[in-house]
Amino acid sequence: MNRETLPIFDHLVALPPLPSWLEALLGLAVLAIGAVLANLIVRQTIQRVFRRAAATWHARGSQALTQMVRRLANVVPAIIVARGVGSVPHLAEPVIMVVRNVSGAFMVLTIALAVGAGLNLVNEAYQRRPDAGSRPIKGYVQVVKILVYAGAAILIAAALMEQSPLLLLSGLGAMAAVLMLVFKDTILSLVASVQLTSNDMLRVGDWIEMPQLNADGDVIDIALHTVKVQNWDKTITTIPTHRLITESYKNWRGMFDTGGRRIKRALLIDQSSVRFLSEQERAEMQRFALIDEYLDRKQIELERSNAVLIAAGRDPVNTRRVTNVGTFRAYVMAYLKTHGSIAQDMTMLVRQLQPTAQGLPLEIYCFTNTTAWAEYEPIQADIFDHLIAILPEFGLRLFQAPSGLDIGRVVAQTEQRLSA
Repeated sequence: MNRETLPIFDHLVALPPLPSWLEALLGLAVLAIGAVLANLIVRQTIQRVFRRAAATWHARGSQALTQMVRRLANVVPAIIVARGVGSVPHLAEPVIMVVRNVSGAFMVLTIALAVGAGLNLVNEAYQRRPDAGSRPIKGYVQVVKILVYAGAAILIAAALMEQSPLLLLSGLGAMAAVLMLVFKDTILSLVASVQLTSNDMLRVGDWIEMPQLNADGDVIDIALHTVKVQNWDKTITTIPTHRLITESYKNWRGMFDTGGRRIKRALLIDQSSVRFLSEQERAEMQRFALIDEYLDRKQIELERSNAVLIAAGRDPVNTRRVTNVGTFRAYVMAYLKTHGSIAQDMTMLVRQLQPTAQGLPLEIYCFTNTTAWAEYEPIQADIFDHLIAILPEFGLRLFQAPSGLDIGRVVAQTEQRLSA
């Protein structure tokens, strides 16, 4: 080194030392930069490690996987801060102790959140199984998460207070009654969730009705505390899980499992149109291919029965005769038996109910061979369209309350008679 550079070097060496607060600030900046770089490096490393596992679980792009990776990557910076804060010059010992305690609490919180995200990832993987709808584990996952978070809360408090976790746990015995009160709904929901799952009472996708809670639709989510039902108007009803055990509800799963949807509807026959069929009318009914065998069989049965009465000298009024409503009932039954959309292996009835002021109810009780709502309604409508249209062929009328048009016709007819 030549002599010309020596004065400059002496000047640099003679620079005054930095202020203590500036040295502390620079040390904290270096520590922060190191923590950020460590976070980036660890996150990239963890992502590479989990990338193959994500492809195996078909979980690539999963929000739970992203959260778990981010939480785990935050552990290393917290360790660096906790270990390196003591090397920062001119920091007071209480400050160093607080930073270390907060870093330790942050590490516990981060690990707990990573475990929670991992449990969510496990639930996502389980939901891809074919039997996940009938055996959901979301409620159990939430119970484990509650236990993890409760343990993390104790460890965080111990880290901040610099006390042993056992000391904090020893004080929980006196708080048992308070904890039972606080977690009453959680305990009830846990028991209800276990019963619903073990007894296969409810699955995701079931159609349930619970009028007292305005729920009528498909179950879209079964959690620990709540069950979500998407109603047919696309609104969401949230039901506390324990109420599905303590209160009644209707589950339509049995209908879908059997493959048939019930038709139960009545035609109200005007009772004044019910009468006996004459021989000529009975003979004309033979043109209906569905009931010609019924009429022949009925004729033979009535002739045998009436022959006994005539031989005994009874009045002809005591003889049995064919009625138009009975013939129509036989026609409806034969029509259902030949209908391609009606399940023939399930209950099929055409029955009369008790007469009312609105007419004689003739109820059709059967099942379609499909459970799809969009297919069921046209089938039911086609059946009753046909029956209503063919009813006059049997000399029957449907009951209908008088409308304004009916009253107008009566008034007009009355006026014509009076004017004549």
